[in-house]
Amino acid sequence: MREKKGDSDTRDDLRVTRTEPSESGPGFAVCLTHDVDRPYKTYQGLYYAAKSNPGYHLRTLLRRENPYWQFEDIMALERDLGVRSSFYFLNEPSLLETGSLSDWLEPKNWVEHLGRYDLDSASIADAVRDLDAGGWEVGIHGSFRSCDDFDRLRTEKRELEAVLGHEVVGGRQHHLKLGPNTWRYHRELGLKYDASPGSSSENGFQHGYRPFRPFDDDFVVFPLTLMEVSLPDPGSAFDEAWIECERLLDEAEANDAVMTVLWHPRYFNEDEFPGYRRLYRRIVERALDRGAWVGPVADYYREFLAERDSRDDSDERATDSATAGGANHSLSP
Repeated sequence: MREKKGDSDTRDDLRVTRTEPSESGPGFAVCLTHDVDRPYKTYQGLYYAAKSNPGYHLRTLLRRENPYWQFEDIMALERDLGVRSSFYFLNEPSLLETGSLSDWLEPKNWVEHLGRYDLDSASIADAVRDLDAGGWEVGIHGSFRSCDDFDRLRTEKRELEAVLGHEVVGGRQHHLKLGPNTWRYHRELGLKYDASPGSSSENGFQHGYRPFRPFDDDFVVFPLTLMEVSLPDPGSAFDEAWIECERLLDEAEANDAVMTVLWHPRYFNEDEFPGYRRLYRRIVERALDRGAWVGPVADYYREFLAERDSRDDSDERATDSATAGGANHSLSP
């Protein structure tokens, strides 16, 4: 089973200058990312039960273990592969607290509300800190309306950092939704990168082979190359899905590209999304076999793109990250 994410594909009319970084990077690279939209299966169980296999989906709502909670499994898989990745956490505001009457009457707002989670809940806070302690990047996943709301984005950043215990480096907007001023908001808030430009229905290098600087300063944009839902369903067409992934790896290697991959955590649940975990593992293994740098976006930014005058402040953390994730490192289990 697969679920198409209702993303608003990135706008192409952002009026900024696109300047590719001139620094020499590692050549071919693969940045691994996970958008933490829905770590708990809630209303989705009722939705899927109405479509097929109602017994299974209704039982998942009663289980003690939630099938969408995949943090430990992903960490174990990536630790086994010797890599780390970026996890972007969403802080969707409560519709009951912030919504107007017109907001309450809009069905799509309730979809966002019913699936929300609290960053300061014990289980989520523990996951955030465990990821960070293990060398994974924790970044911001700006809520649906934050792309046009500076104050909302600032609040979300501050609340995530309060749980994390230090500043985040960057992130990606929910539904890949960008407004005309979103990157300016990111830069003003001290974020160093955004990884939103891309599509949930198409994959490839439509936004270029390399990260770019929209303001010709130290703020960098990493285009999204591949989201898992853009592929043929690997549960029923694994070979076709892999052919598409291998084509992207070939193109990335041939052009010394930075290939950014998004795999939502729920797709590591083999019971509901068979084939996706295996496909993700193969992508990472083949990238490493080809000699690619593989790791979190923040690590790539620190190691290859950060301005020289800002590197001194991050040298200590970059060194720690370099021993725990990315750059085709060989890590101990």
